[in-house]
Amino acid sequence: MPLKRLLTEFGMGSSLRRQDYTEAATRAVKDALWHNSINLAELFGKDKTEMVITVEVAVQQPDQIDADKIAAIFPYGQVTVVPVKGGLDVPRPVGNPTVMANVAIFVALDLEAAA
Repeated sequence: MPLKRLLTEFGMGSSLRRQDYTEAATRAVKDALWHNSINLAELFGKDKTEMVITVEVAVQQPDQIDADKIAAIFPYGQVTVVPVKGGLDVPRPVGNPTVMANVAIFVALDLEAAA
């Protein structure tokens, strides 16, 4: 399947006190998505379910990410969540660090299938 990446979106989210990496990542995904309404699939005569969505999530403890919870944010598309080392844990004087997550969301379509 020859996929063509058509869109990249970026977001940042945080978990202020609970050191919840999944919640920080969830907020980062929503930050990237909730500011846009892009009719990408329709522009190419495709159904939204055909979108191939890859979500790279960067946090200091990628093994703490619940990929299924993040994928569930997307109402359609074929979603893959890829946790990677990154983001930032910001120490606090008392308690857990503040967790910052960064995400890059890539949307691709198989443009050859319609030909």
